[in-house]
Amino acid sequence: MKVPAARLVFTEQDRADILALVDESLQSGSLTLGPHTRSLEEGFAARHDHRFAVAVASGTCALEIVLRGLGLDRGEVIVPTNTFFATAAAVLHAGGVPQFADVDATTMALSVQTVEAALTPETVGVVMVHIAGLISPEIVAVRELCSRRGLFLVEDAAHAHGSSLDGRYAGSFGVAGAFSFYPTKVLTSGEGGMLVTADEQLRDEAILYRDQGKAGFLGGSHVRLGYAWRMSEFHAAVGLVHLRRLDEFLAVRRRIAGLYDAAVGKMTGIDALVVPEGCLPNYYKYIALLDHGVDRSTLRRLLAERGVSLSGEVYATPLHHEPVFADAFIRPLPVAEDLCQRHICLPIHSDMTTVEADYVIDALASALASVSASPSNMRGSGT
Repeated sequence: MKVPAARLVFTEQDRADILALVDESLQSGSLTLGPHTRSLEEGFAARHDHRFAVAVASGTCALEIVLRGLGLDRGEVIVPTNTFFATAAAVLHAGGVPQFADVDATTMALSVQTVEAALTPETVGVVMVHIAGLISPEIVAVRELCSRRGLFLVEDAAHAHGSSLDGRYAGSFGVAGAFSFYPTKVLTSGEGGMLVTADEQLRDEAILYRDQGKAGFLGGSHVRLGYAWRMSEFHAAVGLVHLRRLDEFLAVRRRIAGLYDAAVGKMTGIDALVVPEGCLPNYYKYIALLDHGVDRSTLRRLLAERGVSLSGEVYATPLHHEPVFADAFIRPLPVAEDLCQRHICLPIHSDMTTVEADYVIDALASALASVSASPSNMRGSGT
């Protein structure tokens, strides 16, 4: 058996529905910022209990638009170092300076303590990243800290479609949230993203920025330095059909995660990342932490030999080790560095079967036994 790292899920009926929506666009000539885009915005907002949603070309530009809409043109923005490049890049492109922070070992996310450690007189805001779709309970305390200090709090919810904490969905804790619809995500439109907010003024700013800063779609003065950040009607059609399946996808992923939890809990050399009480993640990724001394590359190779491809890490290299940030002043960030080096992400798909999950579990147990037994991983006698 072969179990891939990821798998896109579009049934024959899904594909027929998408083609029908695309045909509507072709017949009407409305190819961008049309009815499908509006329907996706309305549906996404309703599903996640958000007041406003604005569809854009990517999750990256969704985040940049939020930052621009908040007036960021200088100052430092705290971001976790174990995030995708786009989080920090959006800060830079919006005119700010990313200030990398360490994370909590139990959630792989920022905490009040790690945010406070990264604060400087130049800090203007914080970006909280929901790694693997898990919303840390610390976000409540981080929000309170930001409120006291006059900082904005933005959520990078690229991983977190359908994720919630104590009944509140991702994107509702800060002033705004940015979601990605990249093909690997739980919900995809091929390419695209979504900005959500309860702030009407910020929603209006986003509408300006996504369409070259024009005051109106059919004309008008350019009042912002915007860009071509629109979502096409074709991409919106794909997203609309996938949105209908979101609850089904979440149910499958949560069921598979339950199987993994039960199995990993009985293994040696590995521990599952524990989901905090009140958090209901979407399991965009299933994260497990290897014991020190268990070589990840060897484990990955052994699993691949058995037909199991691990999903990509989140993330293997912390941003402060990326060459593009080599000149930045970085304090030691030991927790994130450790987590980046020794976590793995087991394959999890929106249509994954119990048979596939059981196969992954058996292969993982066998591979861990082999890695633990290899001479290079044998511990000395302590003499």
